[in-house]
This record gives sequence, C-alpha cells and structure tokens, in this order.
Amino acid sequence: MALTVLNPATEQPIAELQQAGVEETDAAVARARDAYPAWRAVAPTDRARLLRRLATLVEEHSEELSQIESQNVGKPISSARGEVGMVAQVFHFYAGAIDKHYGETIPVAGGAALTFRESLGVVGLITPWNFPLNIASWKIGPALACGNTVVLKPAELTPLSALRLAELALDAGIPDGVLNVLVGKGSVVGQRLIEHPDVAKIGFTGSTEVGQRVMQGAAATIKRVTLELGGKSANIIFADADLEKAATSAPYSVFDNAGQDCCARSRILVERSVYDRFVGLLVDATRNVKVGDPRDDATEMGPLISAAHRETVASFVEGEPLFSGDVPDGPGFWFPCTLVEATNDDRVAREEVFGPVAAVIPFENEADAIRIANDTPYGLSGSIWTRDGARALRVARALESGVLSINSNSSVRVSTPFGGFKQSGFGRELGMHALQSYSEVKSVYISTEG
Repeated sequence: MALTVLNPATEQPIAELQQAGVEETDAAVARARDAYPAWRAVAPTDRARLLRRLATLVEEHSEELSQIESQNVGKPISSARGEVGMVAQVFHFYAGAIDKHYGETIPVAGGAALTFRESLGVVGLITPWNFPLNIASWKIGPALACGNTVVLKPAELTPLSALRLAELALDAGIPDGVLNVLVGKGSVVGQRLIEHPDVAKIGFTGSTEVGQRVMQGAAATIKRVTLELGGKSANIIFADADLEKAATSAPYSVFDNAGQDCCARSRILVERSVYDRFVGLLVDATRNVKVGDPRDDATEMGPLISAAHRETVASFVEGEPLFSGDVPDGPGFWFPCTLVEATNDDRVAREEVFGPVAAVIPFENEADAIRIANDTPYGLSGSIWTRDGARALRVARALESGVLSINSNSSVRVSTPFGGFKQSGFGRELGMHALQSYSEVKSVYISTEG
C-alpha cells in the first residue's frame, strides 16, 4: 500500500512511499541479525571512526536534512537546522563514548570477578513524528556504539529524514544490514518488531497509551524496553523570580515545535502575589511569537502535523482564553498560540494537549506549587524560576520529574541523561546513561586458588 507524505504547511504531497508489512519487517530483522556478529566484532576504534564519519556526513548534508525535516514536519527552518546540528553532535558523542563504556574488576574471595558490557543483538527502534531525525539519533547512536544492529521504524507521517540518514550511514561505511529503516504503520511494522523473537530490545518514544501496549507486547519474549512517553510539565514562577525573563522565555517552552513536544511546559504555575503582573508580561511575550511560513528564517512556530491533530488540540480550548494569537490564512494545519486560565483539575491541565495551548494556574506558596506540579500522572520535565538558590534545590528535589531546569526552560543536552518518572516512561536516553540501556552486564569469576 502506498503512503502519501504531506507538507503540513501547504497540505501538498511531497513524497509517495511503499509501506512495509510483516514480511518486509521479518526480512529487515533477518538482515540485522545476519549483520550482527560482524558488527559486534568491529574493533571499538574502527566503530568509533565509522560513527564519526556518519556525524561528518550529517554536518556536510545539514542543509539538505534540515529542508527535509522542515517540509515533512512543518517546523521552522531555523529550528530544523538546530536539530540537525544536534544529530551530528549525538553521533560525535557516541563515537567518543565507545572506548569509555567498559566493565570493572571486582576483588572477591578466592579470585577476581570481571564484568563486561555486552551488546544485546538486534534492536527495534520506534520513533515519533515531532522530532523525527533528532530522536532517531538519540537511539541509533548508543545502539550502534554498543555493537547492536538496528531496525528503525519512523512515524509514518514523517519518514523522510530517517530514510536519508540510512543512506548516509552506508556512505559512511557502516555495513549493509547494520541500520535498517522501514516505512509502515505502527500497528503492523511496530507490532511485528515488538513480537519478533529475534529482536532483543525495543526503544520507543511516543504516547503513554501506546507505551503501555509496547510493554505488554514485549513481555511475551521478555524484551528489554526503553520508553520515553508523554508529559505535562510544570513551569513554576515564584514571586522573587526575574519575571520579565521568565515571561519572555515561557512561550518558547510551550509553543516551540507548535507545542508538539513531550517536554512542553504546558502548565504555567504562577505565585498568586505576582499572578496578574506575570500574566500581562506573558500575554505580551506570546503576542510576539512569529507564526508563519516554515521556510522563513524569522518564523518561530509552524503548523500542526495534520488536520486530525488540529481538531484534537482545538477540543482542549473551552470558553474565552486569556490570549489567542493569529495564524496565516490559506492552506496549512495552523493553530494559534493560546493561553488558558485554569485549575489543575481542568482537562487542559490534566491531559497532554501536544499543541500550542498553555494552562496558566495560580499557586499560594512553595508547598502548594510542589503539590500542583506533582499532581499529574506524568513526570518528564519542568522548570523552576526563583532567585533563591536554596528554594530552587528544595523544589527540584521535591518534584517528581526526570529532567528539570532552574531559571531556564532547556531540557535536552547531548551529554546529560533524558527520561521521565511515573507514566512518562523509564530508561534514559542521551549521555553515558543511554549506553546502559543498549547493553547487558556479564559477570565472570576467575579462581586464583591453587
């Protein structure tokens, strides 16, 4: 069956691809399985050289990849360029990490024990449509660094950059069968990867609902699983914060990538004593977000991914919002930057909107802020704005969240771990921590007794 890929900003087709089915998925797993022994045996320095070459090719083709990503996702070209830059950084990082991921020597009675970090085998990776190339690299980098082979299923809405990356991997000298990309439905290709007995691990990024099904399916063969799921992160603004800086930054913590971001700080918690002042500053800052043609270097927010998703996002806005911005006329799946006054019991504050809608919620004091922030099934990201360093650390330790920023809304860095608490998933991506998820620990005892 053919798959038509659209540009969300124009609603026009940009590619037509054949979708894989179960048979093609089995063939890809077989290629990865056959390639695994030789790839695992590649010397660490040689594997590092190949990943560095891939990173260099990403850099050399950065504008091409950025244009593909911008057109396929509808994201501003400036954002796409930044994300492709991070992809190259990821492959450089894991090239450098290969010979630094090793075991231990442990003294024990009667001899010594050695631990080894062993690769898993064939790894199935299932990635989302919001950051297609970036999130794929977060999984591919550590998987290949550890000596695994990969079958990647990108989201069917946004497969183009992953296909081009696979071509660049071959150009870099990574052997055929080591990195395989399949275009197809999650219910077919993804499900087959989850069930396949020769797939040792699933790395999944997506909704919590689908993540539950991934866990259930993986249980049959006791697959290793890493899940990066939904979020409903809090952006906590205390009265002593630099309110102007916090307000100027807050829109981009929600509306970046049109709000289609699991890290979005979509609950803006504001101390009541400065609530009115901060909301005024926030509305002014939100009004300045430039929504428009993703090809324009000045554009800061593009369209949503599809018409169906736009309908879902619209369903969260009830009554008169605090603010609703402008969007372009004509084709494109546009939705305005929207601020909604809410309580933490409202649907817009409970569920992941995955669009440019922020719930603004007042709180009374530090304890109330922590209570509201933790009153969610999610625990992925969040921010704390205060000039009080002791308070910042107290609140950071009290929040049930995997990635936090103080006086910043930045969630992701190549060298630091990324992942969630509670229903936001488990396991960590990025940093050296990701290597633990793509390897097993083997313990070997050596007797020294005569």
